Amino acid sequence: MATASVAKQRTSVRVGVQKFGTFLSGMIMPNIGAFIAWGLITALFIKTGWLPVPVLGGFGNDAAGTPNVGLVGPMITYLLPLLIAYTGGRNVYGARGGVVGAIGTMGVIVGAGIPMFIGAMIMGPLGGWTMKKIDSIWEGKIRAGFEMLVNNFSAGIWGAILAMLGFFGISPVVTRFSEAAGNFVQFLVHNGLLPLTSIFIEPAKVLFLNNAINHGVLTPLGIQQSLDQGKSILFLLEANPGPGAGLLLAYMFFGRGAAKASAPGAFIIQFLGGIHEIYFPYVLMRPLLILGTIAGGMTGIATLAITNSGLVAPAAPGSIFAVIAQTSRDSYVGVILSVILAATVSFLVSSLILRTTHHSDEVDLGEATSKMEEMKGKKSSVASALVGSGGTAVLTKPIQNIVFACDAGMGSSAMGATVLRNKIKAAGFPDVNVTNASIANLSDTYDVVVTHQDLTERARPVTSSAVHVSVDNFMNSPRYEEIVELVKSSNAGSGAEGSTAVAEPAAGAHAAQPAAAVGGKEVLLPESVILNGTATDRDSAIDEAGKLLLDRGAVDMGYIHAMHEREESVSTYMGSFLAIPHGTNAAKDHILHSGVSIVRYPEGIDWGGKQVKFVVGVAGINNEHLHILSSIAKIFTDKAQVAKLEQATSVQEVLDMFGKVNA
Repeated sequence: MATASVAKQRTSVRVGVQKFGTFLSGMIMPNIGAFIAWGLITALFIKTGWLPVPVLGGFGNDAAGTPNVGLVGPMITYLLPLLIAYTGGRNVYGARGGVVGAIGTMGVIVGAGIPMFIGAMIMGPLGGWTMKKIDSIWEGKIRAGFEMLVNNFSAGIWGAILAMLGFFGISPVVTRFSEAAGNFVQFLVHNGLLPLTSIFIEPAKVLFLNNAINHGVLTPLGIQQSLDQGKSILFLLEANPGPGAGLLLAYMFFGRGAAKASAPGAFIIQFLGGIHEIYFPYVLMRPLLILGTIAGGMTGIATLAITNSGLVAPAAPGSIFAVIAQTSRDSYVGVILSVILAATVSFLVSSLILRTTHHSDEVDLGEATSKMEEMKGKKSSVASALVGSGGTAVLTKPIQNIVFACDAGMGSSAMGATVLRNKIKAAGFPDVNVTNASIANLSDTYDVVVTHQDLTERARPVTSSAVHVSVDNFMNSPRYEEIVELVKSSNAGSGAEGSTAVAEPAAGAHAAQPAAAVGGKEVLLPESVILNGTATDRDSAIDEAGKLLLDRGAVDMGYIHAMHEREESVSTYMGSFLAIPHGTNAAKDHILHSGVSIVRYPEGIDWGGKQVKFVVGVAGINNEHLHILSSIAKIFTDKAQVAKLEQATSVQEVLDMFGKVNA
């Protein structure tokens, strides 16, 4: 109990620091564009910049001998702190809180005479919070017609008071703190101790405490240092993409299973996109790998210190492009070298760990990703980018919606959905929704998308966040067992197993439901069943099955042409000696009413290299044909039933096996 209590306390402390870091980040991140603008202006127009311009860079005198103010100084002194303050106050109490927070921050800025980022991060939220409390005093008590008067004057009066408080009270305290923190950083630099900060920074990143460190301390101090020296090493203590890149490169060469397969994609997102959290699960799989990122981080910082290199402004996100864009003019060699050496050392150490330790990445990547999201406190926006072998995404949430997609969404997909639905129900997950749809009607709302291997690439763009499973037939693919296991593992502990609730079909998808006779026309008629087909090849078999639909008035001739067109694009072979030819999605206008035909070929015919003994022609409007397809799917997944169907001597036996398909 004592151990559990200590663990809970540690977790609550970590969560508290994360929330604090997130709050600080909420003031800085929305204004990163302004920081970048200031950094670019500084890099270009100051005296040592690429294109020195006195009137913009703030050096030299004008024609009258007055010193040029420029853009660099006013932006860093007034614009950026006021933006931060307004954002902080707005986050607490809307625009009203933002305005009051900015007014109060002006007092800190003028009182200190230096850029007051830490002061802004204090006064902004304080102004919003106090204004909110003051407004609550007379909420609902103001006479009608006086609301604007009271609101404006109360904000103005309280803002003026806060400005004076900031001038006389807050600015001296924050100034001393900034000076002390700056002196501490200089002490670390002068004594060669700054690389040791990686011992704390790299683990903090994986635990999502980096916002508190980066935006709470490093960015404000870095900006002050950049203003004084034209650049700062502090901007790269946390944002250097090298350590994470080196770790992912090690997984690319020496990892196994899902981790190895997903590492290249993660590397692109981390190094080029600047989203560092993509590599956190890889560390959580093997906590010892944190030594690799620490070693890489220390190497990068040491390189920057030795070459006296730095950035002029924060690099956010931590992409190599953002790093290069904010690099000081005299620091390109040092900065680029720091990234390369950090990645190299991280790669070497991480590779050594991967080669000398034994671990099963295949099992733990999804679990590690879930653990990362648990620590983060919300779903990761890049978790779906982690892909396993075969291009299957690593799921980080329980599977609830599976869709079978084919070109038309009424034949093979319906059969496959029935087969898998039955398997998943048998596994104890009746609430997992298994539907079917045409590819044209797909949306990115599914957890798993199952398609024929020839259609997968068409389905991916519109369902990019889903797991994609490719099959070569819809009836008895071995991939179904993999999907069932995926459902089991993803729902483990979620309470889904054993549930008796039945989920509603997704909008626009087709669930297999019993279909009544429509307009007096039954879906399957005795005259639409032939026990001894005369066709000898695939195309003639399609014609034979299609003619049965044509003869009963279910389709016109254009639909039979579409059946051949569909077969040329993707085979309708289902496995278990079954093929279900049907038209394309564009051919639905050629369907007059729903109908199904069945033709048996006792000797079998060649169907694109597969033996087929049963050809089921399908033409469906809405869901009217799905009940018969469900019955067919159940029969053809049971070898005994297939054998019985092969031995049937009358049409009635076939109809009886499928049950009351027109009921």
